[in-house]
Amino acid sequence: MTTEQTNSSSCCGGSGGSCGSGAAAEVRDSGVTTVYKVSGMTCGHCEGAVSEEMSALDGVTAVKAVAATGEVTVTSAAPLDEAAVRAAVDEAGYELVGRV
Repeated sequence: MTTEQTNSSSCCGGSGGSCGSGAAAEVRDSGVTTVYKVSGMTCGHCEGAVSEEMSALDGVTAVKAVAATGEVTVTSAAPLDEAAVRAAVDEAGYELVGRV
């Protein structure tokens, strides 16, 4: 599990990406691909936290989070339950806005 963060401040104090780069797994071309909008991500650490929680969902084969756009692209074997996605994003300390 990850350390809980508040949505009003980033993990890096709003530094705009000073604590890392890039997110987790590379997105693959097989399965169902869904793009979600997540608020509160500001840096590579944020991307990693969201990617880690999303990757733990059953059926997820790849996750790519991009703090600059707030988008998280998820590839899974089948469509994901939105409540499970919301819970994973919440666990990472961010807010699921919806699908893009």
